[in-house]
Amino acid sequence: MNQVLKRNAIRAIFVITFCIFTLNAIADSEQQGNQCKPSVKSIAIGGGNINYLEIGQGEPILLLHGLFAQKEQWSVLMCSMSLAGFNVIAPDLPGYATSLDFPISVYQLENQAQLMNDMMRALGKTRIHIAGSSMGGTIAAFYARAYPKEIKTLAFIGAPLGIISWSPQMKVAIFSGVNPFIPISLEQFDLEMKLIFYQVPPINAADKLMLVNEYKQNNQHYQQIWDIINFYNRALNSAVVSPPPTLILWGANDSIFSIEGMQILQARYKYSRAQRMAEAGHLPMLEKPNEVSMLYKAFLNKKP
Repeated sequence: MNQVLKRNAIRAIFVITFCIFTLNAIADSEQQGNQCKPSVKSIAIGGGNINYLEIGQGEPILLLHGLFAQKEQWSVLMCSMSLAGFNVIAPDLPGYATSLDFPISVYQLENQAQLMNDMMRALGKTRIHIAGSSMGGTIAAFYARAYPKEIKTLAFIGAPLGIISWSPQMKVAIFSGVNPFIPISLEQFDLEMKLIFYQVPPINAADKLMLVNEYKQNNQHYQQIWDIINFYNRALNSAVVSPPPTLILWGANDSIFSIEGMQILQARYKYSRAQRMAEAGHLPMLEKPNEVSMLYKAFLNKKP
């Protein structure tokens, strides 16, 4: 794969959908008199460059996105947490979106956690709060296990990979030969959106076609990443020794990982609080940004 193709292949595929949610939520905030513009920054780590958003002053929070996603999915939560007195950082994970020039081996979740720790140490932030969505939640958990003295709190904002198997809806699709995360037709893309969101945002036909064509053009690369990630489908299934205070937010209508997994995850993290979020799917920070912000701030304010 040439460099141009590689750069296209690793761009986040949900960027248009995320922007719909993010721009609507930011518009609501600005109408209420709150203006927020995280700074875009870059740092050289591990032979590549990690681009990240940063805003605010205070205790650092590191936010990690999920599979084939990107840093912008955290924009609204970043604004809210910065106003609450936190320094918030959200990177494009190594190899994803605009964090380029990393080898295929970087997609192993242990390597992602290590590179995130390298980044935070290089930024001089060695005692942090960490949170993640989906695959990002699993990376956050790996980070907390590998560097326990550097983690103040851990949060799973949406169901993480690795505690419960794929939902029945996902299995039906996979068994029929369709990978909803790598759609190669408009019908498969619509299925993907229905599985991810409780309420699917409007996306025009031209944007859908562009995204599907990108999946088709770089299908091999997406399949390589998918194969690696599936080795972690039980990554969080063992008890955690000395876990940090942990928050678990799980969409009640998640069609990627069933809500049944919330209780299992809570049992693994004995110092945890779990919240079932009504009318929310796999990405509650996009569908329920105000509620997620309220719950996360309350959790951090009550930490030991």
